[in-house]
Amino acid sequence: MSSPRPGGSRAPGHSGAQEPSTQDTPGHNAEHPGPGAPEPGGGQDGRTTPPPTPPGPTPGRTAPATPAALSWGAPATEGTGQRWCQQVTVGFHNSGGTAVRSGEVTFGTHIIGSLGIDWGTVESTVELPVPLAPGARRSPAWTVCVDAWRVPLGMHIETRDVSVEWD
Repeated sequence: MSSPRPGGSRAPGHSGAQEPSTQDTPGHNAEHPGPGAPEPGGGQDGRTTPPPTPPGPTPGRTAPATPAALSWGAPATEGTGQRWCQQVTVGFHNSGGTAVRSGEVTFGTHIIGSLGIDWGTVESTVELPVPLAPGARRSPAWTVCVDAWRVPLGMHIETRDVSVEWD
């Protein structure tokens, strides 16, 4: 019987060529690993557990969407030919990650006398033009009016205030 050779063995009737080695470690036996040898399925560095996953989104999962973040500008006004009405345009921008689904816009319309005195403020509310998608910008216009009797001859209105409630 022949003696085993490092990196292979010689079987009876074998031509004497070496069998390929499964690992360069002397005395390694692929069927029965020795003490301290990596277990099957381990990495080349000898780990028996998988490497940690890098931070970031996991495949098949999406990052949670950020809530809607609505901002708006100052009102831009134009006359309508009636001293008690104005065309009011307000720019909106949703910089959040979800759509704005509902809301209300409240206008504060000031009644201004002929000498520039602010005689009072009348509020009016309209629906917010929704949905407003993430990243969307929109500049809708509304005709805002107060009761005609509140604006006598020589007086006018100025819509100066805008507040918005949304979700």
